[in-house]
Amino acid sequence: MILLGTGTSVGVPSIGCGCDVCLSENPRNKRTRCSIILGLPEGNLLVDTSPDLRFQLLREGIGIVHAVAYTHEHADHIFGLDDLRLFQFYLDQPLPLYCESTVERRLRHSFDYAFSDREQTHAGAIPKLVFRQISTAPFKALGAELQPIRLLHGPRFEVLGFRIGNVAYCTDTNQIPKESLALLEGLDILILDALRRRPHVTHFSLEEAIDIATRVKPKQTFFTHICHDLDHDATNASLPSNMQLAYDGQRIALT
Repeated sequence: MILLGTGTSVGVPSIGCGCDVCLSENPRNKRTRCSIILGLPEGNLLVDTSPDLRFQLLREGIGIVHAVAYTHEHADHIFGLDDLRLFQFYLDQPLPLYCESTVERRLRHSFDYAFSDREQTHAGAIPKLVFRQISTAPFKALGAELQPIRLLHGPRFEVLGFRIGNVAYCTDTNQIPKESLALLEGLDILILDALRRRPHVTHFSLEEAIDIATRVKPKQTFFTHICHDLDHDATNASLPSNMQLAYDGQRIALT
């Protein structure tokens, strides 16, 4: 697994900001929008298509994406979809998109040209995609089983996390239902939302994320979807030894 992006919806540095983190020379304080990619037995599964997707794939030397799974339909998680256009040539077939119906509706609306019946002017003019609807039931993708995990992103918005083996990815959440907490037991690695130190209406604060990690007891926790309030080195120095801020380009073994 590679963490392609670990930043909040506006990224770090934030446009127009002169804070110490935004001006930092530490590369681990440079955070693009959230996304991960998983090396599965039958190919690379991308989770979310952030607006920074092209840069992220080039930076990490990722040549091919074989399928995409979506956590939810917010702009910072879907607006890199057009960067999927090249993969139809490498795969010689449409790229599968695993998502809930709410995400499919948003993608069809926001990228209507990609799903139009209008004849293309040339091959590759639009992404060639096919939807595979998922919910909270386990599903197979690229030779592996993924367990979706229902999360709440604010008081009225549902998203998905994913568990693959003993690794779980739970971004964009500030509440994990009891039945979902049970799906996080016995983890080696938990990657969890932790926006900042202050409370937020749709994201875990760092303290709240630490509490969740303490309750489910993974061997190691990495915090993601981080804003410019948290300096990488200073924050890590204050955390328990089995908890750290994640960073762009971090590689984590699937178990």
